[in-house]
Amino acid sequence: MSHTKASTWQIIKAVLGAFIGVQSEKQRLQDFQSDSAVPYIVTGILMAALFVSVLLLIVSFVVP
Repeated sequence: MSHTKASTWQIIKAVLGAFIGVQSEKQRLQDFQSDSAVPYIVTGILMAALFVSVLLLIVSFVVP
């Protein structure tokens, strides 16, 4: 199995796919061939924080 460096867009697509639970087998295999899991973990944490922030913002507008 050859290891490759994933582009930023590939990492974002992989994390978004994981968030909604839909990902192709080809994409999954490509993700696991990446050199490091760190970019995926950092992107996942940032996207989760962004998601929670947006939810809090929406709730603050709805609830006075």
